[in-house]
Order: sequence, then C-alpha cells, then structure tokens
Amino acid sequence: MVSSMTGYGRGESNDESRSFLIEIKSVNHRYNDIIIRMPKKLSAFEERIRKLIKDSVKRGRVEVYITLDEAKDDDIIIKPNLNIMQQYYNSLVEIKDNLQLKDDIKLSHLIGFQDIFNIENKEAQEDVIWESLSIALNQAISSLVAMRKAEGEKLAEDIRLRRKKIREKVKEIELRIPIIIKEYRDKLFERIRELTEDTVEIDEDRIALEVSIYADKSNITEEIVRLYSHIDQLDIILNESGAIGRKLDFLIQEMNREINTIGSKSSDINISRIVIEIKSELEKIREQVQNIE
Repeated sequence: MVSSMTGYGRGESNDESRSFLIEIKSVNHRYNDIIIRMPKKLSAFEERIRKLIKDSVKRGRVEVYITLDEAKDDDIIIKPNLNIMQQYYNSLVEIKDNLQLKDDIKLSHLIGFQDIFNIENKEAQEDVIWESLSIALNQAISSLVAMRKAEGEKLAEDIRLRRKKIREKVKEIELRIPIIIKEYRDKLFERIRELTEDTVEIDEDRIALEVSIYADKSNITEEIVRLYSHIDQLDIILNESGAIGRKLDFLIQEMNREINTIGSKSSDINISRIVIEIKSELEKIREQVQNIE
C-alpha cells in the first residue's frame, strides 16, 4: 500500500500518577529524520521512542511532541530523620536534668526543630513510566500511519490515471511511425517533381534508399519499447509495500530520458506535440512522487 510522507497522529494515556499527550506530524524529507521534543526527565526513553517510530515510518521528517502531567502529591516522599530527632531529644533531656525541670518532653517539642524530616523526590520505575508512555505513543503512531496511507492511496490513484494517459499517448506515437515514413517518401517524390518540373524519371531505388536512411535515423522503436516497460513497472511498484518513493522517482527520471530521446529523434510535429503532453504528465507524476514514502 502506498503511503504519503505527510500526516498527523495523536495519542493519550493516563495512570494513577501521570498522563501523557503525544502529537506526531510528518512532512516530506529525503531520509528518515526524527525530532523529539519532550520533558528532560523522559530523556532515557528517547531511543525506545525512535525505534517504535522507525518500525512504522521509513521516510520523512517526523516531529514528536510529548507532554507529561504528573500528580503532585505523588512526586515526593517524606521520611523522619531519626538520627537528628534522637540528638534533639537527648539535648532536651540534658537541659531538663541540668535545670531540674519537671515538664515532660513531648513530640510537639521536637517537631518545631529544623531538619527532622527528609523530603525526597520519588523515583518511579522506568518500566511503569514506559508502559503508560508507550500506550500514547502507539496510538499516535497508528493514527499517523493511517492518515499517511489514506493520502498515499489518493496519490497512487492519481498516478495510475496519469500512467494510463501516458500509455495512450505512447500508443499514438507508435501508430504514427509508419505514417511518418510514408509522408516522408511522398514529400520526397513531390519535392523532386517540383525541382525537375516532372521532366526526369525518378529512380525508385534511390528514393527507397533515402527513405531507409531517414527511417533509420529517426527510429524510435527501442525508446517506445522501453517506455512501455517503464509504464508497466510503474504499476508494479505502486502495488508494492514499504517505502517506494525513491524507486518511483528513479523510474520517472528514466521515462523522461526516453521521451526526451524520442522528441530529439523525431522531427514530426504531431509526435513533438505528443511528447510535450507526455512530459507534462510525467512532471505531474514527479510532483506526486515527491510526497510518497
């Protein structure tokens, strides 16, 4: 199935601690160029993200935008610093004994001191984060690929229509070849009659030789055969899976080369007109091919 290089995809996922929003867009590019914009804390997953995208997208400039929202209450862990608290308590006991105080030492006396609690950032396990992240990423990739395929099929349909027109035009050229030879022979006879005022007997063998030389110089049979082959190959490639853009681009270059040769070899005004029409269709196909993966 033909895929375009242009598309957009979006995916979302949520768990108890975080939510992801991922947007992916792709445009034309000669190679597979992936640009990822995401929070720094997700940097460890960059290679995994690239691999998932490359498994589905073989060509094009792909921009990935990842937004992460985390539940604030789950970001930290608070632990008592028992060593510090013990030292504070010992100090209070010492003060009480030395001053012969009767009041008991209570917890409320301790919590007023600094540094009795340690506040730590909670480190979530990578596999837990990746599980949630990959859900949103796979959704976005699937959506992107579906859009690229839908647009790719429209491009392929347009190319097939133009391919059909080109084949019909090549057939017109093929049918025109014997007519051109006959017209050249008739014009040669007519020119000789005009120059000799019809007073000299025309040498049929000499005319046949001149016509043969002309036919050989303007022979475009090989080019027509190759063009038919390229036209058939175009349809075969369009039915292939995977990245076919570069194959199509090369094939269109070859078709242009053959039609240019036909145009340079033939001096017939009708063939020249058909050549221009074919080149116009090839240029339109080439523009479409630039957007195919």
